[in-house]
Amino acid sequence: MPIYRRVLRYYQPFWGRTVVGLLLSLVGIGLNLLKPWPFKIIVDDFLRPAPAARGEWRTWVPLLCVALVVLQFVWGIMNWITNYLFVKIGLQALLKLRTDLYPHLHRLPLKFHDARRSADSSFRVAYDSQSIQTIYNKGFTNIFASVIALIGTFIVMLKLDWVLTLLSLAIVPLIVAAIYFFARRIRRESTSIQEHECAVLAQAQEGLSSIRMVHAFGREDFEVMQFHQQAQQSLQANLRLTLTNVNSALVISTLMVIGTAAMYYVGTLHVLAGTLSLGSLLVFSAYLLMLYQPLESLTYTTWAMEGATAGAKRCFEVLDRQDDVRDSPNAVDISSAKGAIGFHSVNFGYAESRSVLHDINLSIASNQIVGLVGGTGAGKSTLISLVPRFYDSTTGFVMLDDRDVREITKKSLRAQIAIVLQDTLLFSTTVRENIAYGRSDATEGEIIEAARRAQADELIQQMPQGYNSLVGERGGHLSVGQRQRIGIARAFLKNAPILLLDEPTSALDPATEAAIMVTIKELMRGPTTL
Repeated sequence: MPIYRRVLRYYQPFWGRTVVGLLLSLVGIGLNLLKPWPFKIIVDDFLRPAPAARGEWRTWVPLLCVALVVLQFVWGIMNWITNYLFVKIGLQALLKLRTDLYPHLHRLPLKFHDARRSADSSFRVAYDSQSIQTIYNKGFTNIFASVIALIGTFIVMLKLDWVLTLLSLAIVPLIVAAIYFFARRIRRESTSIQEHECAVLAQAQEGLSSIRMVHAFGREDFEVMQFHQQAQQSLQANLRLTLTNVNSALVISTLMVIGTAAMYYVGTLHVLAGTLSLGSLLVFSAYLLMLYQPLESLTYTTWAMEGATAGAKRCFEVLDRQDDVRDSPNAVDISSAKGAIGFHSVNFGYAESRSVLHDINLSIASNQIVGLVGGTGAGKSTLISLVPRFYDSTTGFVMLDDRDVREITKKSLRAQIAIVLQDTLLFSTTVRENIAYGRSDATEGEIIEAARRAQADELIQQMPQGYNSLVGERGGHLSVGQRQRIGIARAFLKNAPILLLDEPTSALDPATEAAIMVTIKELMRGPTTL
């Protein structure tokens, strides 16, 4: 139930439109209940009437047929409006959830993202989020319409023949028991499908994003085999859910046919005994279908809700995850920094059982250049990551200008820092937008000047569309050296008082490294560099 309450919160802004839709749905249900009556009148008043009444059929039967068409048309219009309205509301709630989920993922610390595949988070934003629409469109609105239809149909049937009505309802407890029995299995199997589908996406994303490495080592067959295994597991999970759905549908439909057959038998006896007219029996048969249809709809709605609940839980698991690297309640914004950095008794580990930094004490003066040297895994990148608060130290303090970095808002702290990584990350947009990524308000002249200082202007001008050239996914259209120059241009443009260089030339050939070191030396003039 808490899951459904949380889902309903996303629909609070749309309660007014939801009420309008429900009222229109009530009108549609009323019209649907009237549809069997024209045929009842035709059977009772004109097909089995006294001879005097037969002469009037040429007038009344066409009118009754037109009335049936009008009822169907008006019902169709009501149904069209309510369906469109409910789908639109569901899509708006879906948009709201996605725009909550995606920013929250960006706010969560790197420790959260390090512990899971990016495809898992992508799957929750793109696919699991759709559960909120399913719960509303196939859940709440269906339940309301089905319950109202059941009540209305039951009242009309009770007035026609209370014995047949009670006989028809005798199977309802069995249907409810079947729904309850299958619902738990469907939720469990739906959760399994979500996990396996996520694994398929992750496997495909990982293999395709590393396609150069796959080709270089001739591992195409291995990657295909890995993907096939994940896809096979997803297939098995889907088959299990399908089998459960088929079994449940067989049980429910059989129970309904038993109820229908019992009604036909007893109804025939009532017509032969003269206590029920033939037209009333035909109408009762139509209403029995109307009674069982909402019951069947409720059955499938319950199962759809169980499946959607699994996806909703995965979304709310992310939204419930707290930021471990939070701003202090007393955190302040800083507009500028001198750049003095201090590490005081700093200890850090990515996990409690694995410590990386031990009692680090280090003071770096403003505008000083400090190089960290150590073997692979010594903690160089980890130490650098503590300055912009990608992680917080387990114990001890990281200081900026004699202020604990935890007392500075992350946004204003990171505005004081420029970073050049070993593998510069570029977005699949233009060169201009990649250089200006850290300063979206930069002018064209400032962007070109930053590229010139990074010795990137010439190579950019040689591109087909210059600064408007697309760099491809993760900068795939550029060489490693070209990507590094754009990354350095990005740092030049930001012009921050602190510069963090995480082995920016280690992946380059000697000639390219020597050329880029010239620009890096230029970049290091002024800021505190680590």
